Amino acid sequence: MYYPGCPEEVILRYQDTVYRIAFTWCQNISDAQDVTQEVFFRYLKKTPSVTGEEHLKAWLIRVTVNVSKSLMKSAWVKRTVPLFEQKDCGTNDRSSTETYNAVMLLPEKYRSVILLYYFEDYSVREIANILGRTETAVQTQLQRARAMLKKKLKEDWLDD
Repeated sequence: MYYPGCPEEVILRYQDTVYRIAFTWCQNISDAQDVTQEVFFRYLKKTPSVTGEEHLKAWLIRVTVNVSKSLMKSAWVKRTVPLFEQKDCGTNDRSSTETYNAVMLLPEKYRSVILLYYFEDYSVREIANILGRTETAVQTQLQRARAMLKKKLKEDWLDD
């Protein structure tokens, strides 16, 4: 049995990861913060029995995806209009901002695999397990997402 430490340590260790994943789904700061809070509330309430550090991280990511999906499907979100856009990747570097914006414009199924693969350093097999997809589907989605990003970034570069 694996004991991840006190809940405060787990929250401090994974809050950025959970928030980033929630933000990619919600694409707004307030909703991402709400999702992050809900994920850790569920962690504290359930205290899942995990077999290791990677299993704990995968559990948190899976819960984050599920809570984010539920929020985005809710009647409340469907009937609200944001007062202003809150898309900020937290960087002043123009190329990083352009890349981030291009990733955020991808359809959800492509955006999630890109973020898990490149930003969270998960393997194709791990992403397939986390998202409940086959490894072949994840590989195909990564390939298509890369092609979309290449095309989008090339268009943006040529427009300048």
